Amino acid sequence: MLVEFELIERARGGDDGAFSQIVQAYRKRILGTIARLIGRPEDVEDVGQEVFLRLYYSLEQLRTAEVFEPWLYRLTVNAAYDYLRRQKRRQESRMSDLSEQQVMMADAAAGGKDNAEQQRRNKVREQVEELLEHVSEEDRILLTLKEVEGLSLKELEKIYRVNENALKVRLFRARQRVLKAYEAGADTKTAGQEQGSGTG
Repeated sequence: MLVEFELIERARGGDDGAFSQIVQAYRKRILGTIARLIGRPEDVEDVGQEVFLRLYYSLEQLRTAEVFEPWLYRLTVNAAYDYLRRQKRRQESRMSDLSEQQVMMADAAAGGKDNAEQQRRNKVREQVEELLEHVSEEDRILLTLKEVEGLSLKELEKIYRVNENALKVRLFRARQRVLKAYEAGADTKTAGQEQGSGTG
């Protein structure tokens, strides 16, 4: 715990000063988690504000101070889900407004402006995003919390409200799906290269 239980109890009782101290203590950790979950640095602050706003309005529902951290992670995961769903809808509506030719022209224009280093970075980011696109948001968030955030199974149990065995199964399946997506991507790339060299 980054704060004393007593501070959480005071915040639950409506002490705004105590609440501010909690925000200060957890801000960096929560923003770091959000950054890894949503993958868009420019929107991390907005989602973070949403998390702390939800925390403020629902703090009195917290049963005991001991479950504060898993509960805060749960709020963070839910806010990230909501953000990702909104982004997906927005992207779909934007793409449906553009013709294929416009999309290609926009891509070409963007490519022309980028320098070599930026292009390299974009390529790496695209590959990672592409890989994660083939698994569900649930898989991506679960794996991020476990592998990147380093949460224990006990902590994940409190966030997901399922027992350890169910979590182990979920984690195993999520890892398998990421592996499959990676292998499928590698096979497609190899096939494309072979085709390219065959036509040369």
